[in-house]
Amino acid sequence: MSEFVFAAKAEEVKEGQVLTVEVDEQTIGLTRLNGKVRAFRDVCTHDDGPLAEGAIEGEEIVCPRHGARFHLCTGKATFPAPAPLPIYDVIEQNGEVRVRVEG
Repeated sequence: MSEFVFAAKAEEVKEGQVLTVEVDEQTIGLTRLNGKVRAFRDVCTHDDGPLAEGAIEGEEIVCPRHGARFHLCTGKATFPAPAPLPIYDVIEQNGEVRVRVEG
């Protein structure tokens, strides 16, 4: 199992906004939902486009290309996305956000 690695300063991750970072050679999106940091792979499972450019609506991020939606807590996808969004474990402590990205 991989370790939690530094992704961002906690103050950089804002409610309702997406911050993209590189973690273990993957582009990760970070956002706050109801005060809790969520981390997801920044790629739509429909066409590999960047999700961070999309809007957050409720607890979902909407792909800006074709409107697929992904739940930011579970990764559950809606049409036209064929697969769920990878969601990553997050620890926030001492002013840092750390993410565990499984290989």
